[in-house]
Amino acid sequence: MKKLTYTLLFASGLVFGQLFEKDKVFTKQDTLKGSDTQFRNFWDVKKYDLSVEPDFAQKSIKGYNKISFEITKDITDPVFQIDLQKPMKADKVEANFKIASYKQDGDFIFVKAKKKFKKGEKYTIDVIYSGKPTIAKNAPWDGGWVFTKDEKGNPWMSVADEGIGASIWLPTKDIWSDEPENGIVMKIITPNDLVGVGNGRLTSKKTEGSKTAYTWEVKNPINAYSIIPNIGKYVNFKDTFDGEKGKLDLDYWVLDYNLEKAKKQFQQVKPMLSAFEYWFGPYPFYEDSYKLVDSPYLGMEHQSNVAYGNDYQNGYRGKDLSGTGVGLTWDYIIIHESGHEWFANNITAKDQADMWIHESFTTYSEVLFVEKYMDKKSADLYAVGIRNNIDNDVPIIGKYGVRNEGSGDMYPKGASMLHTIRQVINNDEKFRQILRGLGKDFYHQTVTTKQIEDYMSSKSGIDLSSIFNQYLRIVKIPNLEYSQNGDSLKFRYTDVVKGLKLPIIINGDQTINPTESWQTVKLKKAKPVEFNKNYYIHYNQVQ
Repeated sequence: MKKLTYTLLFASGLVFGQLFEKDKVFTKQDTLKGSDTQFRNFWDVKKYDLSVEPDFAQKSIKGYNKISFEITKDITDPVFQIDLQKPMKADKVEANFKIASYKQDGDFIFVKAKKKFKKGEKYTIDVIYSGKPTIAKNAPWDGGWVFTKDEKGNPWMSVADEGIGASIWLPTKDIWSDEPENGIVMKIITPNDLVGVGNGRLTSKKTEGSKTAYTWEVKNPINAYSIIPNIGKYVNFKDTFDGEKGKLDLDYWVLDYNLEKAKKQFQQVKPMLSAFEYWFGPYPFYEDSYKLVDSPYLGMEHQSNVAYGNDYQNGYRGKDLSGTGVGLTWDYIIIHESGHEWFANNITAKDQADMWIHESFTTYSEVLFVEKYMDKKSADLYAVGIRNNIDNDVPIIGKYGVRNEGSGDMYPKGASMLHTIRQVINNDEKFRQILRGLGKDFYHQTVTTKQIEDYMSSKSGIDLSSIFNQYLRIVKIPNLEYSQNGDSLKFRYTDVVKGLKLPIIINGDQTINPTESWQTVKLKKAKPVEFNKNYYIHYNQVQ
């Protein structure tokens, strides 16, 4: 669950998300965080080998991160930027090359090297860190560490940091476009009576005195905000799923008193995996397993470590985001957050401004799950229902290079755009193969909006560029004005981008191609025209 920025108001008074900052003034700090600057553009992260030890009483953490990287171009005496946000501090910085100096300036550590580097050379930088990290006020939306207690009074700790960045606690190269291709090794050090759960697979458990170290390994590339330690009174149970690439290990870590509830609720995992493998292709991280972990907040899509906090009930905290009843037949957090394994974790946007790639496809994965789990009629009903949550406040695409995301409409409006594109393609099998192709051809990659747009246009054989422009880059929704006289239909588009190419099928089998100019067509019958509600278009009858 990305940091939702659209506001959903329920009868209970729950506010889901935060307001988009329309008039934010971006600073040099924002550019350093969000751009591939001169301090980042010459080295490529290969692996993180890290340790984290939280102190519940002090609400502090300490640890280290060994950053392995490769030089991508010849350069002399460069300055490396390692991100570590205040009030965390770097206690020591070392490297296997000569460091002239280093300093921590604001949210960054600048490491000045004294050396000529050649393209292809590999090195490491080690950062030992400590401090009291940012504490989340309302995780996962505002970001930060959570130090709380479970229902039995036991310490329970974790962190959510997608929007604000993993560098609120971990020294990293904190930019979406550079994932460690060779994965991570994470050691979580806990008191003996607690358990540390991380991403990937548990490779060792070692107890020394009053502490136990749990070491987890991820073999695949991973986005930094997915690197999450969970510490609590966890118990474990396992299962397997017979998937497209063989047996997928299912690993469940829940608080001890939730065990029986979890065994029942998590039965939804296999139907979910079956549906998503059908639509998107094989689960992208067989090597690292699939994992659900009890979380002290609602949920997040941490790779092979999905945070679950939906209180073992269907819907979104018992609510149906579509208002149709369809959303109460399955657990929103299990379905939505797991959908992100394909879109966000397998295919990751290079820039936070393109976060729609994560959220639009994943919100649409809810529709596709319903179609496979229930039926197409229910799926269409759900797809249309979630439009009630659209604000059309600001564009879905944010500002590039400054860690800025666009409107929270990227969830329901982005899904509505994809549902509309599906109608335009008018071939469900071709649409499915495009989705599977995305997962295969961009496997474990970071991508841009243009890559996704061009891919879908190419594979569909339809120029979809104007449709993407309409729904991603402006806030107006196409408005079809029409009037009917017997079997004569007059129509035109308003509120559209110039040259919008969005054909519509009417009356079930007749296609019209509206423009901004009035057109007239003859209908096969004189009965009132029937418009397909699956297009995200406003229909306005005029005289």
